[in-house]
This record gives sequence, structure tokens and C-alpha cells, in this order.
Amino acid sequence: MFAAVRRAETSPLWFALAIAACGDAKPIGRTANAPDSKTCANGALASSNASGELLCSQIAGSSAQPAAGDVNSHAPGFSGDGESVGADGSSDVCPKDMKLVDTDYCPNVQRTCIEEEWSPQNKITICHRFATRQKCLAREEHRRFCIDEYEYPNQRGGHPTWMVSWYDAQATCGSLGKRLCYESEWVSACEGPDKLPFPYGYARDNTKCNIDNSWIQPSLADVYAKDPQTRLIELSRLDQSAPSGALEGCVSGFGVRDLTGNFDEWVTVDQRIDDKSEWAGLKGGAWGHVRNACRPMTTSHPPDFTYYFIAFRCCREAHDGSPSPPSFAGAPEVEPANRAPLQEPAYPPGPSHTKVGREHWPKPDATPKADATPKPDITPKP
Repeated sequence: MFAAVRRAETSPLWFALAIAACGDAKPIGRTANAPDSKTCANGALASSNASGELLCSQIAGSSAQPAAGDVNSHAPGFSGDGESVGADGSSDVCPKDMKLVDTDYCPNVQRTCIEEEWSPQNKITICHRFATRQKCLAREEHRRFCIDEYEYPNQRGGHPTWMVSWYDAQATCGSLGKRLCYESEWVSACEGPDKLPFPYGYARDNTKCNIDNSWIQPSLADVYAKDPQTRLIELSRLDQSAPSGALEGCVSGFGVRDLTGNFDEWVTVDQRIDDKSEWAGLKGGAWGHVRNACRPMTTSHPPDFTYYFIAFRCCREAHDGSPSPPSFAGAPEVEPANRAPLQEPAYPPGPSHTKVGREHWPKPDATPKADATPKPDITPKP
């Protein structure tokens, strides 16, 4: 996420100084979502970017109905069966401030991006529109769980917490009888019963969720200052968040709000990954001009990393003895405690009035170019 990871801007690197905060970063050290297939729908050539997202060439007539065996927008699962869960969350299997998600999760989904933007600053591709045709390339896994409707403290109109690590988030959720969401749970809640790439549809939309805000240069010295007042002033100056639930369109088919944009959210990965974050990941993309879709995840920061746009939400098992979450023993146990104090920002700017526009940089050719430098003639002379 930050700087060399997922933050792209029209000028300097989005949140560039995070490199100084945590060393060099990879643009998402995860490729679990990259398809095994080498072709996309309609035979378009496929490739994967650093995030593991499938990238395809422009496809004419991409809005056509999917072919047999492909997945269209029918709910609730990739296979077209399963239970459809309402968005009102009015079930006794979850607490009243949480939403029930009951769906099948695809660990490896093939999607076709038909409108993409290359961000040279961070060497990532932002997909602005996906084709409605998609395919699951792995065995589906059932998920049934409860998830907070809003980012912590899970209150409509509230201000999400900030500067929290994975440990802080897990401990705080534990103090409420909950836990951090697993990656697959977060994705399932975001994609909704219709399996959408964005919580609201197939096309990226900065009027739906709080994304694409202009970049504000941070001061790391003040962000991590020991003096609370100095830190609060700087965090407030940088704060481009919106109150929880303020954007009515930023809601998934399961009724979960503000998943993409606003704040990045800590999750626990389903399988341990070979990257700095080990068992932790960040989902959602915060309020900047980044990918802000359901599948991408940042894994280039250690679990104890904190930053001014990092928050979380909690999950838990449903009350009716539903299937357990993914089996993963890599994350450490964290003693429950409230480690996410809430602070109201002092006169924050909020979302920027001017949104970052789409860039039109040519994507570099991955084909190695021949060296045109003349070679000296070293042929032995007779």
C-alpha cells in the first residue's frame, strides 16, 4: 500500500514516505488470485500484475452474455446455487451491529479487466471496469460468519480509529468477543452474493466510495511524534476520511459498508505468505487513487506497522454453529484488550473536492528488447 506498494498519484508517489517508515515494499506480495489459465474470456491474452490480478487486453463486445460454463452476475454464488442472504442483517444468528454473510468463496477467480490504468509510480494496474463474465478456477469454499457493518468502532457516523497495528486490532476485537476477519471473509462480504469485483458493481466509481482523493504530503516525524498533541494535529491535517456510512452507495450486497476506500483494514490471511506481513494483510485501499477493489491485498508491511489511514473491522462466528473459519495456525494468540483508543480529528479536511483523474501512461512491454549496441568483431584472423 503506501508508496512503493499500492499508492498511485499524478505527482509524487502516493504516500511515498512510508518507504522510510518500513523499508522497501513490494507491490502486493501475493499472487493467489492469479489464474492458472493463460487466456481470458473471448480468447483475450491474459497476464498478471504484481497484485496477482488478471489483466486482459481490451475485448470488443465485453458486455455480451457469458458463454456456457462462465459465470455471470446471477446470485448468490459462482455456481449459481446457495442461500441468498438479505442486506438487513435482521437475523438472530448475528449481533444487531453485525451482518450475516452466507456464501461460497472462490479462492482463485478469473476476471477480465476491460478498462485499465497503468500507474508508473507504483508499477501497478488499476482496473476501472471488469467484464461481467468471470470464472472460478478452484474448488469453492463455504463461508458463514458475522461481520461488522462499519469500520471500528462500528458506529454509523463515527470516525474509524487510526494508527493501529494488526496486534492492536486483534486484541480490540477480542475484547468484544470477536476477532479480525480472515481475508476470504472480507472478500466474501465485499463481493456480495452476486460476486462483484467492487462492492457496488463491475465499474470503479469514486461517487460510491471514498476514493481518489488528492494526495497530502505527510510528515513522518509528526505522524509518529511522541507528543500526543503534535501527532493529533498532523493526523487531523492528513485525514481525508468520511464518517462511517456517509456514502450510501458504498455498500455490498450483504449490507456491509465502506469496505473499499476510506481506511485500509487489517485482516488475517487464510494461508501464511512469504512476505513482510507474514499472517497479516491490508484490504480496501484507503481513500487514495489505488485499486480499491475487493480482491487486492497489501502484504508488504509487518503486523506491527501503523499508519494514519489504517483501521479495521471485526468478524465472529454466527450463533447457530455455522462452519468454522479457515484453518490457519500461523497467527499468534493476542490477549484481548482495548488497544484502539478513539480520537476525534481536529478540523480534518475530509474527502477532497477534486478527485484524482485517470492517468494514461503506456504500460511497459514485458517482452525483453534486443540489444542494438554493435558488438566488436572478435573473429580470429587467419
